[in-house]
Amino acid sequence: MTYDVVIGLEVHAQLLTSSKLFCGCSMVFGAAPNSQTCPVCLGLPGTLPVLNRQAVELAILAGVALHCAVAPMNQFARKHYFYPDLPKGYQISQYDRPICEHGWLEIGQNGTTKRIRIRRAHLEEDAGKNLHEGIAGASHVDVNRAGTPLLEIVTEPDISSPDEAIAYLKALREILVYLAVCDGNMEEGSFRCEPNLSLRPVGTEAFGTKVELKNINSFKFAKAAMEYEIKRQTKVLDEGGTITQETRLWDTEKGETAVMRSKEEAHDYRYFHDPDLVPLRMPTAMVDAIRTTLPDLPEALRTRFVREFGLTEQTATVLTAHPVVAKYFLASVTAACASGAVPSDVSRDLANWIIGDLPGLSKEFWTVIPAAEIGSLSALKHRGAISGPIVKRVLEERLKTGQSVAEIIQAKGLTQVSDEGALDTIIDEVMAKNPSQVAQYRSGKEAVFGFFVGQVMKSSGGKANPATVNALLKRKLAA
Repeated sequence: MTYDVVIGLEVHAQLLTSSKLFCGCSMVFGAAPNSQTCPVCLGLPGTLPVLNRQAVELAILAGVALHCAVAPMNQFARKHYFYPDLPKGYQISQYDRPICEHGWLEIGQNGTTKRIRIRRAHLEEDAGKNLHEGIAGASHVDVNRAGTPLLEIVTEPDISSPDEAIAYLKALREILVYLAVCDGNMEEGSFRCEPNLSLRPVGTEAFGTKVELKNINSFKFAKAAMEYEIKRQTKVLDEGGTITQETRLWDTEKGETAVMRSKEEAHDYRYFHDPDLVPLRMPTAMVDAIRTTLPDLPEALRTRFVREFGLTEQTATVLTAHPVVAKYFLASVTAACASGAVPSDVSRDLANWIIGDLPGLSKEFWTVIPAAEIGSLSALKHRGAISGPIVKRVLEERLKTGQSVAEIIQAKGLTQVSDEGALDTIIDEVMAKNPSQVAQYRSGKEAVFGFFVGQVMKSSGGKANPATVNALLKRKLAA
């Protein structure tokens, strides 16, 4: 029998706030165990939570970007379960009244577009962490993460394959990083996914029994875990068995899933509205104000870079892989245009420098060389004031000395040479030193022409105007 794969995803995104969701504790990753705690996040008697406004604003921003409806009123609830890393014995979350719901995110897969519906996005606090490795005969508890603000984003079961799931996760992570809602660091647990996966016979409508997968900290492992689970469930069903609703862990060393616990239902958590936190009203004016701050998102930027600047899809994808780089590119184009350049003329050069040359010179080039200087450098090249080979030399000098681009060009005398008299002299010298290559060209081996161009550029220190050099060389070699 063949089966349809049905996948829903739960993503926990750690919000980029300055402090925890209900107290003022810091959340620096890697801090000494239990060093970032207070009576509130430890759940000590007599303490009361105070909601972090920044977390609410970030949740709204993400919800708006994901086409969600922002609830006029939402409410926190207590989710009860026992685990050593949960100091209060319950987790403050949202249940029947989430802050955002009924959204969607479109993904591109195999040349087609598919819309994945988002059921809800709600705020909740994180639990702590149990430590088992390297501790003989014992487990320790680190509650530094307890109280960390999370936005849990839950899809409808609209995903039909591990590849679609990964496409959705990558698109979602990209949006959250662009919005500065989450840093997207999966290894540090800032962006965690939990696939819910089931199988059903092809042609049937009823859902199969779902299994939740946990302990996944990379896209690679997420895909591997889902692929393994599809094979495991297929084998069980083909052999006449039944799938148990349970939570399974992904074992990276064995490359397989293993039972963690039976899957809980909502009633197992004994949800009820948290009496310490009043319902939260979302004024329309507040939501609209946040909506106006929504920046251009990656997909829109990619489309713009291709249509407006004439870049290839691949180049646009690389430029928009990180918001800092995309903003830097746009700022450099703006600067070049302010110097009189046309966007379509300078954009390819700027893209190539930002993708290729600059990262090789400095990993965080955008913090060292202002985008305005890169833009002005491009404008100079397209005006013919400097040659292409000079550009990298200027960039290297800029990083070494800290001088501005304009200062370097002036101090080093790097202005492009277009004077035909000066270039005639250089070309005559190059031809006189290489009579055999001159003979080869004149006998019909035109490929040697590039050799002469390179020699002239070398002799001029890279300052010769390439167009003028080409025209003069052709005339002199043909004589």
